[in-house]
Amino acid sequence: MSATQILEIETPKSDNINTGVSADVREQLAKHLSVILAETYILTIKSHLYHWNVVGPMFKAIHDLTEEHYENLFAATDELAERIRALGHRAPVNVQEGTLNLTIHLPSGGMPNAQDMIEDLVRSHEMISAEMRDMVAYAGDNEDPVTEDLLTERIAFHEQAAWMLRALVTV
Repeated sequence: MSATQILEIETPKSDNINTGVSADVREQLAKHLSVILAETYILTIKSHLYHWNVVGPMFKAIHDLTEEHYENLFAATDELAERIRALGHRAPVNVQEGTLNLTIHLPSGGMPNAQDMIEDLVRSHEMISAEMRDMVAYAGDNEDPVTEDLLTERIAFHEQAAWMLRALVTV
């Protein structure tokens, strides 16, 4: 992870712990995990909104798939927040303060059609997966296999979710 990718956000006061991972590394991981947590939450909400509002010939497939996804995503928010706490930091409190630079956003300008929903969800899953890759490398380089494993598992979910969504519209 390059120095330019280190977030300039503050995490709430950290706990004094000694797990073999340095305080500086734990802070960087907590900062990045805070972004991933917030984006996961937004993607959970987006998936749920699309689940409720999809119409058309792909209704059943999208409705069922987004339900599977938002349930998985919601469970992941707990895992991510608990990892931030295990690293000795507090989970983010208010993502609207502008301290987290998020790439995942809720739809604006009305509810998109089914095709646009799928494309939006694919982009979101791919973006969050790509963001996690740098963190996996950073965690591995800094001897934090727990964060590395957690994020590797999350990447697998997001890549599978994007593939399944793309498969709904690929001809």
